[in-house]
Amino acid sequence: MFRFPLVRVQRILRKPNVCALRFTSSQQSAESDEEFDNRYEAYFAKDGMDAWAIRKGINDIVGQDLIPEPKIIVAALKACRRVNDFAVAIRFLEAIKNKCGSRVDEIYPYIIQEIRPTLTELGINTPEELGFDKPELAVQNVYEMH
Repeated sequence: MFRFPLVRVQRILRKPNVCALRFTSSQQSAESDEEFDNRYEAYFAKDGMDAWAIRKGINDIVGQDLIPEPKIIVAALKACRRVNDFAVAIRFLEAIKNKCGSRVDEIYPYIIQEIRPTLTELGINTPEELGFDKPELAVQNVYEMH
């Protein structure tokens, strides 16, 4: 009869201290910007990378709260070209433009200016050159027809 409440109390007392776990996980050292850039440049410069590994690296970069430096973008574009994955290169450029947010008129032209020689060398067009910045099946506004 008293066994079940006693078992519950024992389970509650055995739970690990969550505060201690959080404290130990916050002891990690922060990575500097230069180390971050070098890590991703080295990641995309690896020989023998397949398309999945390149997509994983790009997905990791896009998932972070930052706009990558042009040298990281160049390394990723060269990796895409090595495996002839044109679509991923274009989608990466679209994701970078999207990450610029409200300052897209300031940041995105700078990035394109910095990576333009690489784009020309690799034969990769920007999404704007391909017409991806405009909707394909856009319907004219009915209030502006007449």
